[in-house]
Amino acid sequence: MGRSRGGLTTKIHALVDANGLPIALKLTAGQAHDGRSAADMLDTLGDGDVLLADRAYDSDALRVEMAARGVWANIKPMPNRKRRPVFSAFLYRYRNLVERFFSKLKQFRAVATRYDKRDDNFLASVQLASIRIWLRHNESVA
Repeated sequence: MGRSRGGLTTKIHALVDANGLPIALKLTAGQAHDGRSAADMLDTLGDGDVLLADRAYDSDALRVEMAARGVWANIKPMPNRKRRPVFSAFLYRYRNLVERFFSKLKQFRAVATRYDKRDDNFLASVQLASIRIWLRHNESVA
């Protein structure tokens, strides 16, 4: 857990698939930078995948690492960048799947209000909510 002026904070990082279902989840302190914590989450990405990420993940190091694995990183560049990388606004629209996942996650009151004070218990409740989201998706398909 991180400390800020508002109190204890935590960020949830999620990697979702093309259906908006969670693949990997991670917690970081609220004051921690997003880009540094992304490296170990993106190990599941491989050749031919597309990474759609927020501006907070925009770094040359992440782009080089993804290119070495054969992943195209479509990350919206920061407005103050001198050299703008290739960016597709059309593909970036599909990043709303991540936002939809977080919206579904916040339907679970224990996650939205953060009842758990320990980060391992909070991550467990986020994972349980994610399992329920997976089950709902598979239930409606069958």
